[in-house]
Amino acid sequence: MSLPEAPRLAGQVAVVTGAASGLGLAMAQRLATEGVRVALWDRDTEGATRAASRLGDAACAITVDVTDTVSVRTGWAATKAVLGTPAILINSAGILGRSAAFADYPEDEWQRVLDINLNGTFRCCQAAVPDMVAAGYGRIVNIASIAGKDGNPYVAGYVASKAAVIGLTKSMGKELAQRGVLVNAIAPSASETAIFGPLTDAYRQRLLANVPMARMVQPEEVAELALWLASPACSFSTGATFDISGGRATY
Repeated sequence: MSLPEAPRLAGQVAVVTGAASGLGLAMAQRLATEGVRVALWDRDTEGATRAASRLGDAACAITVDVTDTVSVRTGWAATKAVLGTPAILINSAGILGRSAAFADYPEDEWQRVLDINLNGTFRCCQAAVPDMVAAGYGRIVNIASIAGKDGNPYVAGYVASKAAVIGLTKSMGKELAQRGVLVNAIAPSASETAIFGPLTDAYRQRLLANVPMARMVQPEEVAELALWLASPACSFSTGATFDISGGRATY
């Protein structure tokens, strides 16, 4: 049985959420270097606009709040109108949330973290999947975390949300496996991005305590992995989680 020919990466349209900074920006930049037209979604309108301006005419900034279904659906429609129908969705919008002992973890903070990290990914995927299925082709990359596999203390909301993103990825991957839409996740270890706030030497050492390579992952390294997962070269992997953790992963 021969596989249908997949479209070339150059000329495709991608949506990257949380693209004003950090991993999202690195992934948007990497896609743009391959000729992908990129919509940078973020609540930070000014930051996304500055980033998009550096990527040239093939990029645009769209203000989207992933906690708001109407905002997500409006952003998807706006992307289609400006760049064309996306074949790639990278869900990178996320927060670490407050650090607190589990017994004291505020319920409103739990809800806030899950609404951005998990529900935001769900909302964006729901907006994307019908068009991808109709086209018979799509690539979705969800940014999880190695913490979603290992578990980190004092950030219960973050760990639970990223574990759930991994589960969502598995479910979607199996459901869409024969529809031309591949769904995978990336589980990075800590990177030197704004999500962690100011990095003191002591905080840095705690983050690196379980990383055999004894350094943080660079956003550009995550972007290279995302590029492959978002491309036609990724043709037989779906519902999978790809670790990029410097050897930290134990399963």
